[in-house]
Amino acid sequence: MNEILIYQSADSEISIDVQFDNDTVWLSQQQIATLFNQTKQNISLHINNCFKEGELQKNSVVKESLTTAKDGKNYKTKYYNLDVIISVGYRVKSIRGTQFRQWAIQRLKDYLLKGYTINQKRLQENKVQFIQTLDDLKLLTQNNQQIDAKDILSLIQNFSNTFFALDSYDKNVFPLKGTQKDIETSALELHKDLQQLKTELIKKGEATKLFMQEKKHGNLQGIFGNVFQSVFGKDAYPTVEEKAAHLLYFIVKNHPFNDGNKRSGAFSFIWLLQKARCDFRKKISPETLTTLTILIAESNPSDKEKMIGIVLLLLNS
Repeated sequence: MNEILIYQSADSEISIDVQFDNDTVWLSQQQIATLFNQTKQNISLHINNCFKEGELQKNSVVKESLTTAKDGKNYKTKYYNLDVIISVGYRVKSIRGTQFRQWAIQRLKDYLLKGYTINQKRLQENKVQFIQTLDDLKLLTQNNQQIDAKDILSLIQNFSNTFFALDSYDKNVFPLKGTQKDIETSALELHKDLQQLKTELIKKGEATKLFMQEKKHGNLQGIFGNVFQSVFGKDAYPTVEEKAAHLLYFIVKNHPFNDGNKRSGAFSFIWLLQKARCDFRKKISPETLTTLTILIAESNPSDKEKMIGIVLLLLNS
């Protein structure tokens, strides 16, 4: 999606050319000033405060484009996406800001629905293969029911909470913030709880004795040690979210067990978040966790950072 639409205010006093690109809208500082009837200096102050206060990450919501001025020369102009525009609108308490937000979101919904229609056929074609792969993860679905086609969209639906998430994915820019706290746990404790999971699965006929059986003694402890390792006196993965994401990735991709690596990895992921008392349930539904686990399992090892980044985007959204 790369298109320019004209926005006209309800009172018809202003008319602005609005860029639609990367699933969001973009306005220059001058356009934002015009929209809110403010000076450029005042708008600049509000935008800078958005970044200083940590409300938004600058590299995710700003882009530069070449603009041709009246003198015929090309100049680099900064454009700010809908997250910035909404934030500034709240700060200047502008009614026009609310009207523009409603207009922009409706246009974006129109584009998303159009895209969904186009991709629905492809989703249906891949549904059978997808559900077969998910068979190894029945425990993660609600009431052990087979996952429907709509659940394949769960990951995308969670991204829709923030318009910059998919843009961050495209640019390979992922959250640096997160929850930093000490977690009182150990590889032994995780192993014990995984054994309990194994017992429950065997009772239900959903696993055999091969489930969570280490290919080599100490595999799980080694992965756990990597996640909690320190470098020069500091944690290699400082935040809870980073630790949980890497624990999921390493168990799924390193195959420490003869069977059940995906289920063990998914369980360990939510287990660690629970130990850290992180409220993750609104962000990571069972269907989303299933999708994440499959994405990681099928991913190319060269895409490790991008896979970790997807998890961080969801946890920090």
